[in-house]
Amino acid sequence: MNKHLYKNILVIQTAFIGDAILASSVLEKLHIFFPNSKISLLVRKGNESLYQKHPYINQLLVWDKQQNKYKNLFAIIKQVRQLQFDTVINLHRYSSSGLVTVLSKAKYTTGFKAGLFSYFFTKTIKHQFKNGLHETHRYNKLIEDITNKIIYKPKLYPTPNCELKIQAYQTASYVCMAPLSVWVTKQLPITKWVELCNQINTQTTIYILGAPSDENICNEFQKQSTHPRIINLAGKLSLLESTALMAQAQMNYVNDSAPLHLASSVNAPTIAFFCSTSPLFGFYPLSDNSQIIEVDKLSCKPCGIRGFKQCPLQHFKCGNEIVVTF
Repeated sequence: MNKHLYKNILVIQTAFIGDAILASSVLEKLHIFFPNSKISLLVRKGNESLYQKHPYINQLLVWDKQQNKYKNLFAIIKQVRQLQFDTVINLHRYSSSGLVTVLSKAKYTTGFKAGLFSYFFTKTIKHQFKNGLHETHRYNKLIEDITNKIIYKPKLYPTPNCELKIQAYQTASYVCMAPLSVWVTKQLPITKWVELCNQINTQTTIYILGAPSDENICNEFQKQSTHPRIINLAGKLSLLESTALMAQAQMNYVNDSAPLHLASSVNAPTIAFFCSTSPLFGFYPLSDNSQIIEVDKLSCKPCGIRGFKQCPLQHFKCGNEIVVTF
């Protein structure tokens, strides 16, 4: 291993929020092995707030995929070339990031064996679902030849301002719930969340977390519950602020979605509901105190890696039959 090569490193993960969170595991490991190197990160626009004032990032690059996607892609390629990275680690599996990697002019490139451009990487490995490996394990394998085989966990660093913001919500006893997901078949039905809320001790505050677009649905969910201490924070906290709040919660109840990984990034206690997907895909919680709840032995489960807008068979047994009695 030539440690003199890895002085200016770029990590690429331009997929969704959960993927961007898990990319932090690679940043942790690279910092340990190359403490004097510059480490930069490329993410999609919307995910950059996760890495606000991150202690190990030299420069944060942001690709706006929503507006002028391809024009902005070539602007990113130009920026990457100007920064003269000697090492590029591509955690994303699609052609756009492969093109950035190949055109970076880096001497060492690594990524998953997917798409035409991966053939030009220095090193590739096959990305395999359903083998039980966590996604962070797969990420770490991309750099084990320049580091070692130890698997590092994801870790985020809420800023002092984040900690200050959530002080107002840190009651003596509270739990967090993140009831929604981009994919409907990945989220526990609202009736189940209401049932869960009604079981929580009435002296315990329940904070509902989510995006601004989740606010109205979470308001309806709040109205349906008889619990007297539910506070809807959907759209009121940033991703890092939500992470800071989850870190101190007695428990965090989540779907197979981004809040699960936020909890893992601060080793927060987690109960994760897996509806249409499976933990075997490798996106299960990594917190020391964590539990997975799902319906076993359904012939139609899992029905997809990412989920759907509705159950393909119209019965949604994987969600409706989950038991939330603790």
